[in-house]
Amino acid sequence: MSDISDKISFISCIIPEFAAAYKMSMPNAYNFLKKYGGLQYLYDEWWALHTENIVWAVRDIYEVCRNNGGPDNACISWRLCVDRRD
Repeated sequence: MSDISDKISFISCIIPEFAAAYKMSMPNAYNFLKKYGGLQYLYDEWWALHTENIVWAVRDIYEVCRNNGGPDNACISWRLCVDRRD
């Protein structure tokens, strides 16, 4: 596979995982990632992200979105919770 097809495969895999983790619909997840810089991060850093465990890759993408103004109290349904209320 070429880098472009690898990139497309990874991005088309990670967006549904992100949507499931944050209990979003696919369109909402895509719009969220686009609005808060997660999609650009995926395009730019896919090579490093695809080597991570999927849980940590989704968490990293969420952190990028949070750092770009996204909400900071979302819970990941797979054992990880980011709770900023303390």
